Amino acid sequence: MHYQAINLNEKLSTLNDLWSPKVIAELNDYQFKLVKIAGDFIWHEHQGTDKVFIVLEGEMFIDFRDGQVKISKGEMFIVPGGAEQKPFAEKECHIMLVEPRSVVNTDGENVKEA
Repeated sequence: MHYQAINLNEKLSTLNDLWSPKVIAELNDYQFKLVKIAGDFIWHEHQGTDKVFIVLEGEMFIDFRDGQVKISKGEMFIVPGGAEQKPFAEKECHIMLVEPRSVVNTDGENVKEA
């Protein structure tokens, strides 16, 4: 067995594209993904599964049809499955997503490993 910690800053330094999550680890049927975001994403929802946003650097917001949440560095938020959402960040923000392996990127492309 090979034991090695995953350095999140090293993994983030390899990411250049915004809104393009990369898988860094898997646990049972869940994937841990790193992503850099800035600006607005589209309105979307994930039926049947919750999604966890953990902010590693910066701050982000998620608009819902009936409100908004701000997530700052060191905070996390769980979006309930089926909730229509629109994430955005006013400045570049680095986040970790935790979601089931079956979740497909909203843009329909496969998520690659970092």
